[in-house]
Amino acid sequence: LRGLILMIVGIIDYGSGNIRSVFKSFERAASLTDLNIKVKVICSADELIELDKLVLPGQGAFADCMKGLKKIEGMETMLNKKVLQEKKDFLGICVGMQLLAGESSEHGYHEGLSWLKGKVIKMKNHGNTLKIPHMGWNSVLYKENHPLFQNIKMYEDFYFVHSYEFFTEEKETIIAKTTYGEEIVAVIGKNNVIGTQFHPEKSQKAGIQFIKNFLEWKS
Repeated sequence: LRGLILMIVGIIDYGSGNIRSVFKSFERAASLTDLNIKVKVICSADELIELDKLVLPGQGAFADCMKGLKKIEGMETMLNKKVLQEKKDFLGICVGMQLLAGESSEHGYHEGLSWLKGKVIKMKNHGNTLKIPHMGWNSVLYKENHPLFQNIKMYEDFYFVHSYEFFTEEKETIIAKTTYGEEIVAVIGKNNVIGTQFHPEKSQKAGIQFIKNFLEWKS
């Protein structure tokens, strides 16, 4: 029998990110757990009140994503309350992960949510030997025994699409790395906050397992 206690997971729709694809992959992963999970798409700050876990997808430019978030009345304030004060588990995907930084230099200077110490910088193309954006499958090296990588093999491939990377000032927050000319942060996390540079919803079986691990994770 599935657990009777209902867990509500909200995917925040702020006009950026492949919401349908993320929603479907979370529903799929939820069906593989023993938990009673309801996945919802969230469009207003008030809807955050009932959530147990929050997901912030993101595609496109940092500034546009930040603007989209600020455009929703009370969203940034309520996000801070739920995640930083109430310590609800949070997952940021791709640009949703980059927004956790203090700032980004993508098309000028832009401030982020400042939940994690670091900045978003343009990836190096190492003398034009690498294509930017970094696009496609790349293997991920993670911290051993981390609950978010349970039942995922070391150096498993995940799907990436990005031209900018998260440069962290706190090396201990790096949970996983990938290599594209140099080491790049693939997963970052602190307490109840997790961010992935790769797209778990586009990473097939390994991605579904990662989402399942996040749903079952107790920070």
